[in-house]
Amino acid sequence: MRHDPIALMLFAAGFGTRMKHLTAHQPKPLVKVAGGALIDHALALAHEVNAAPIVANLHYLPEMLEQHLAGTDVHTIREDPQILDTGGGLRNALSLLGTDPVLTLNSDAVWAGPNPLDLLMQAWDPSKMDALLMCVPKARVHGRNGKADFEIDPLGRLHRGDETVYGGAQIMKTDLLETVSEQAFSLNVIWNKMADKGRLFGLSYPGHWCDVGHPGGIVEAEAMLERF
Repeated sequence: MRHDPIALMLFAAGFGTRMKHLTAHQPKPLVKVAGGALIDHALALAHEVNAAPIVANLHYLPEMLEQHLAGTDVHTIREDPQILDTGGGLRNALSLLGTDPVLTLNSDAVWAGPNPLDLLMQAWDPSKMDALLMCVPKARVHGRNGKADFEIDPLGRLHRGDETVYGGAQIMKTDLLETVSEQAFSLNVIWNKMADKGRLFGLSYPGHWCDVGHPGGIVEAEAMLERF
C-alpha cells in the first residue's frame, strides 16, 4: 500500500456544533471513537499511504490539537481570525502542501474496509481528471440521514444526484483555487467548475463509512467497526 509521497490536507478546523456537549470543551477531531481520537483514525489512513507532508488546518480550540499533534509529522496551520471553509482552508495551506495534486481528508468520518486514500491513488488519472472523489453508495452509509450528494455516470464522472455520499476523501489539482475571489469558500465551488468541464470524477467505495458529525454517530461508527 505504500506509495510515492503525496501531500495531504487534513480538515480539522470546524466548530463541531452538531456534536453539542461533546465539543463544548474540545475540538471535534479529538472526540473518541473505538478508543481513539477521530483525527488519529484519519492519520492512520494517511500514514498507510506514505502521505507527506500532512497539513492540518485549525481554528476552534487550536491549542488542544496542537498539543495532541506535537511530536508527530503533522504540520498545523491556524485560520485566524475567521474560519475559511474547505476551499479557503486548502488554498491557505498551499504554501505547505506545494503545487502538485493533493489528497484531502475530513477528520469526522470513520471507514471500514480498504484504505480510501490508497484506492484513490491507484485510480487517479491526471490526464482526464481534475479531482477524484471517494463516494459511498447509500446502502453502505452509516450515521447520516437525508439526501446523498452525487451520482457516478458510466464513464466515472460525477454529477449532482442522490445515489452516493461524498465520504470526505479525494485527490485533486489545486490550480482552480486561485480563481475564487472570496477568502472563505467551499470546495463545492471548485467541484462545480470541474464538473462543467467534465473533469470531476468519482470512485465508489467498496466498504462501509460512518459520519461522526453528531453524538449518535459515535455509537454507529463503533457498531460498524465491530461488524465490518
